[in-house]
Amino acid sequence: MSSLICGSLAYDNIMQYEGRFSEALLADQLHKINVSFLVPSMRREFGGCAGNIAYNLKLLGGEPVIMATVGQDSAPYLERFKNLDISTRSIRVIDNSFTAQCFITTDAGGNQITAFHPGAMSYSHENKVADAGPVKFSIVAPDGRDGMLQHAEHSAAQGIPLIFDPGQGMPMFSGDDLKHFIDLATYVAVNDYEAELLTARTGLNLEQIAKQVSALIVTRGELGAEIFTDGQKIDIPCVQADAIADPTGCGDAFRAGMLFGLTKGMDWATTGRLSSLMGSIKIASQGPQNHAPTLAEIDDRFHKAFGYRFA
Repeated sequence: MSSLICGSLAYDNIMQYEGRFSEALLADQLHKINVSFLVPSMRREFGGCAGNIAYNLKLLGGEPVIMATVGQDSAPYLERFKNLDISTRSIRVIDNSFTAQCFITTDAGGNQITAFHPGAMSYSHENKVADAGPVKFSIVAPDGRDGMLQHAEHSAAQGIPLIFDPGQGMPMFSGDDLKHFIDLATYVAVNDYEAELLTARTGLNLEQIAKQVSALIVTRGELGAEIFTDGQKIDIPCVQADAIADPTGCGDAFRAGMLFGLTKGMDWATTGRLSSLMGSIKIASQGPQNHAPTLAEIDDRFHKAFGYRFA
């Protein structure tokens, strides 16, 4: 059965500046900046949490249904989903807006200047979970603030097991908001930084949060992940990647593994290991949606890493 993925769809515009920002900025003139950076290289990637999760879930043979809002410039992204056989029935086009876009310029020292335009993402609340049709699980990932709250509430009201994945959207919510999300959620998924922010804002420690949900998943980069469930902690090892090219979208790949494992009824140890593997596959490629292993290849890598197969 399908998994409903509520979150953003965005274009990532990634540019490289060959010099250093510091060379163009005067420390005593920062109050009146007027600079221009020549960026010889630029690429546009398909991104956004919902798009990234759906892409990885499709690689695993899952059935993602994306619930998102896009703008008047969305035709290339929608055509991509058509070619990938990913459902677009719950994607709403906002004609008077642009699709959410991120503009990232990186200098020779690895410093970044980023501008994010939310665009159509701000209308995410216009989508209704009930209109998505039957789904087995839902995930609420970073999106418009009102949309995240509404989709979580509607998923819970309809009895759909919910993964709450606040990600970079966490600063939009107060401690009480986050407690409300936890009350609605069946599972909570965060990285280690987000876990610290979540505990600081809610006043709840990880053990207290874990007691309120079926599972709390905390990813820790090269240290792997921890899954708190049924009063125990399951340590998930990090899978060594073929290369470290780009971490963008690794968390989304991990969450696709979670959704797949849940829909297939896998135990948490296997689900966590598959999720970890998906993150390691993604990090070896530039961009969040350019890796393309077959299901058989993913299963072979899982077998090599853990000594048994999931597929």
